[in-house]
Amino acid sequence: MLPKKLKENEAGTIGLPIRITVLSIIGFIGFYAILSAIGSAPNPPEPMYAKTNISTFSLPSPESGGDGETNLSLKIKVFDSNNRGIEEANVITWSPDRKKAYSGVTDPNGNVTVKIINPELPPGKAEGYISIKVMRSGYRDFTSNYFLKVIRS
Repeated sequence: MLPKKLKENEAGTIGLPIRITVLSIIGFIGFYAILSAIGSAPNPPEPMYAKTNISTFSLPSPESGGDGETNLSLKIKVFDSNNRGIEEANVITWSPDRKKAYSGVTDPNGNVTVKIINPELPPGKAEGYISIKVMRSGYRDFTSNYFLKVIRS
């Protein structure tokens, strides 16, 4: 039921349809501006991944009579979600005791060989992990603290 004053005085309703139309147009323009801003937003960086040809590396035990010098040539492949190699990616690896870092840059196929000289396990531990970080502009950084397991045999 309409209020009695509105029935008697139609002044409140004069111009109402044009106001609704104008406000609707302004609302649609604002909505279009928001959609345009969302559509022109930059794409998020693409993820990248890294893998190696081995999953575990064994260090000789001190009792085995080794010379104490152990070198590990770690072959690493850096690739995107479509399994394409990523060129010029910076690869940094850390020894299991986190005291030494080694690095390399990938070739056009996404391959790099990082030579880890005399990796040491954390004090008092029989195993540790080589960690890795891969960086390249246009891609999300890849980090793994458990990239390669190193054990004492």
